[in-house]
Amino acid sequence: MTSTIRTQVAIVGAGPAGLLLSHLLDRQGISSVVIDKRSREEIEKTIRAGILEQGSVDVLVNTGVSDRVLRDGHKHDGIELRFQGEGHRIGFPSLVGRSVYLYPQHEVLIDLIASRLAAGADIRFSVSDSAIHGQHSNNPSVTFTDSEGEQWEVQADFIAGTDGSQGIAKWTIPEAERRDFFRPYPFAWFGILAEAPPSSEELIYSAGDNGFALISQRSDTVQRMYFQCDPTTDTAEWSDAQIWDELQSRVAGTELKEGNIFQKDVLQFRSYVCETMQYGRMFLAGDAAHTVPPTGAKGMNLAIADVLVLTDALTAYFDNGTTEKLDTYSETALKRIWRGQQFSYWMTSMLHATPEEHPFDRQRRYGELETVTSSVAGQTYLAEAYTGWPFDVGYN
Repeated sequence: MTSTIRTQVAIVGAGPAGLLLSHLLDRQGISSVVIDKRSREEIEKTIRAGILEQGSVDVLVNTGVSDRVLRDGHKHDGIELRFQGEGHRIGFPSLVGRSVYLYPQHEVLIDLIASRLAAGADIRFSVSDSAIHGQHSNNPSVTFTDSEGEQWEVQADFIAGTDGSQGIAKWTIPEAERRDFFRPYPFAWFGILAEAPPSSEELIYSAGDNGFALISQRSDTVQRMYFQCDPTTDTAEWSDAQIWDELQSRVAGTELKEGNIFQKDVLQFRSYVCETMQYGRMFLAGDAAHTVPPTGAKGMNLAIADVLVLTDALTAYFDNGTTEKLDTYSETALKRIWRGQQFSYWMTSMLHATPEEHPFDRQRRYGELETVTSSVAGQTYLAEAYTGWPFDVGYN
């Protein structure tokens, strides 16, 4: 026996894109059902970094998701680029009038889930055997088995694939209809979470002869830091003392505040874009359609931008039946996505050495960093991209 639910938009994936889409659609009077293979606890406790652009913060606060980002998040008015033993601060407000907020992704998800459940949203966690059907029909559907073993079919007008880079949605687009742009990188980040006070008030991006390091923060008592490593690195082979020595050697000039390291992981680097982001009545958003290296802090922000465009297009359809914005959704979203890809790639290649890097290449990278930090125009471009471009559509 299969139970049936009827809704306007079936959303596959309860990450930032799927939950925010459900929230914004609800504000427009558009119904949705959200499913995810993960449990609520797993979603809320999977710790991931997060830098929110000013525009992303405004969306969360102004649409009523939560103002906790303003209380618990850390507003950053700049970053430091460090190379050849010297630090160069790039201040954002004086250049572009905006800032960013350090607010981890799992905190955003906690806010979104609480907000949606308080509004009576239909979110199904811990589902299995999910499948997407009939994207080219007028009645597409999603089937799944819930946590109690009951089978369900969600019949909808449209489907949103927001199930991340490992989800099912994009793979339902036939290869003949889909172009996959993928770029792996020959390095990774060795990341740690440590019980310690902040070593710096703002993020330090440090490029040196012995490799890149990022000194970030998480809270007043827990810090997140990274250093460039080989993608095959085994974290178990590194003692705490070795990790602190390695990090300290890469940020000469700043004395790191050390503490107990309670999490170690290796973050792989890759760039990916799926074209097209729409297939019949199914639309991709967020990591289901694109991923970026973390260097430019664009991942979650690009997902929010996708959702704004998709919400605007769906609202136009349900308000007056027009499909013009739906028909151009992929084209509109991809313009910003490729700008984000370019910025992320630029930051990554400028700050990291490749295994085959020639001494000339290293000095050229330092020359590029010097060009950026010594030029108002160069600083302004970095500040503009890092804090986020204006959104293509509004929200209410």
